[in-house]
Amino acid sequence: MAYIPDFDIDDIIDTLNSASEKHVEGSKERDAIELAQIALSYTRHIRKEDDFVRYYKQHFDPSYTIKISHEFATREEADNWLASGKAEDAERVKIEGKGFMVVRLPGRLSFMVAPLPEEMDADEWKDDSE
Repeated sequence: MAYIPDFDIDDIIDTLNSASEKHVEGSKERDAIELAQIALSYTRHIRKEDDFVRYYKQHFDPSYTIKISHEFATREEADNWLASGKAEDAERVKIEGKGFMVVRLPGRLSFMVAPLPEEMDADEWKDDSE
């Protein structure tokens, strides 16, 4: 994931629009891209663009620390903990050395990939242009 230092939300929404048009209507990819557009539009609607920009910058700031509530050696161990009902929305965990966030979906909790700062330096997250 590449850091975009001075992005413009309108430009990003336009770029997402172009990307969504490359996918079949109703596909998971197109739906996900359109949801990202709506999420960015929502930050403007509720007048929280500055909060979003601050959050975005913190995501890439190497001095920003993330509190990991639990570390799991295996995905199975993490899934069992999630099913136990002890997890909370937005809780950060490490599974097999990788960062995840607990997210509330309709009727259940799930794990979302949420790379840790030390992972952001790994080759798999670097932009091809670097």
